Amino acid sequence: MAQDPYQTLGIPKTATAEQIKAAYRKLAKKHHPDLNPGNAAAEARFKAASSANELLSDPERRARFDRGEIDAEGQPTERAFYRQYAEGDQAGRYRSAGAEDDAFGDIFSELFRQAGTRGGAGAAGAGGRAFRGQDQHFSLTIPFREAALGGSQHITLPEGRSLDVAIPPGLRDGQTIRLRGQGHAGFNGGPAGDALIEVSVAPHPFFRREGDDIHVDLPVTVAEAVLGGKVNVPTLSGPVSLTVPRHSDAGRKLRLRGRGIPAHGDRPAGDLYVTLHLVAGQPDAALEDALRAWAERHPTDPRAHLQEGA
Repeated sequence: MAQDPYQTLGIPKTATAEQIKAAYRKLAKKHHPDLNPGNAAAEARFKAASSANELLSDPERRARFDRGEIDAEGQPTERAFYRQYAEGDQAGRYRSAGAEDDAFGDIFSELFRQAGTRGGAGAAGAGGRAFRGQDQHFSLTIPFREAALGGSQHITLPEGRSLDVAIPPGLRDGQTIRLRGQGHAGFNGGPAGDALIEVSVAPHPFFRREGDDIHVDLPVTVAEAVLGGKVNVPTLSGPVSLTVPRHSDAGRKLRLRGRGIPAHGDRPAGDLYVTLHLVAGQPDAALEDALRAWAERHPTDPRAHLQEGA
């Protein structure tokens, strides 16, 4: 029997949806099989956390569990079947309390068991009807560049199934990918539910995303800033040549059109913004003498404006 889902996630029964989500993501990142290869205990904990999250993140299923109508595995209990029957028009005479309740409960439990095992016409004959399968919820962390350019990820679901997930270009952190028909199987011939995969985008060492634009800080030497010239700039699709204008100050921002998030559908491509950062390198005595002479000929205070109104 599965552990109580609240205990599995380490949360109280009064937990909010955000608390459930946070608890699951913490456990999923810690115990994911890809991060713990060959660790059967970690894999078991990951599966348990995924199952608990799947149940509690669905408000309707969570309410049914709290009422005792389904168990921790999401399977209907005897109480659920009795309630469904007792609330129907045909069951008015069974609503009084007494010894008969237990007897009818046993009968209903057996009918429900038969409906679940036979399926098809047999299940319909037992009073069952087709139900869509429950959705399954998963989390997936993907590299920054793959989220921007698109690609494919191979994932292993808690029950052992594997899926190839297509990553559309420009996918954002926190977005959800829906895989139709890849959730729980339906009941009594009903359609399968969907797999809902919430994506987390890993940070990049030097790229930053703002909307559909990409930002990068580019170190340049004193000579490159003063004299200008061609430098290589990293982009999502590889390095390109960029002209640094003469007499560029540190912090100057240059734009490369269309080098941000790629165009997709009706969405145009974003741009790449390059911010220049001055690096001194390894000055020698000759450079120091030249700068000292230049400073004497061109006295200036670039911080003068900071004193205004001080």
